[in-house]
Amino acid sequence: MQALIGACSKSEFPASVSVVISNRPGAAGLESAADAGIATAVIDHKNYEDKASFERALQEVLSGYKPDLICLAGFMRLLSADFISLWPDRIINIHPSLLPDYKGLHTHERALADGVKESGCTVHFVTPEMDAGPIVLQKKVAVLPEDTPDALAARILEQEHGAYLEAVRLIGEGGIRIIDGKAEIL
Repeated sequence: MQALIGACSKSEFPASVSVVISNRPGAAGLESAADAGIATAVIDHKNYEDKASFERALQEVLSGYKPDLICLAGFMRLLSADFISLWPDRIINIHPSLLPDYKGLHTHERALADGVKESGCTVHFVTPEMDAGPIVLQKKVAVLPEDTPDALAARILEQEHGAYLEAVRLIGEGGIRIIDGKAEIL
């Protein structure tokens, strides 16, 4: 969130942040956004009886801002196909593996257990299937013999910040299109 706010504050960056929404009160991104003069909203999923009512509240807030792109960052909830269909090819996420490998949680532990030589991160469009949408870009990180899950995660996180900004820049400049379920860089 910090990296996106910083990049979007520069006049040459082809995007701006109109609102930061969290499903967790007290999320660090809310304070960062408020400090930067960006609108914030909290839609605590625990206050809703089900996913559909939570997503209706989320949709209501988002539609008021009319975003061209929704960037998920630390949002650990699966969105329904109904919600995603309201924002086709307009929601992106970042995942700490080289998709399609290691979808879901515990990516670093699984990569190390499998003895892979490289891992990394993937920026992708969100589709109803978890971590399976069209890939915008990936950044690779070597897996070192002495790596622990935390050490690998830290090196991948460094790449995630740059990868997310690069992906938002590409999308903001109109440099990505989705054809037959794949993201193509123009």
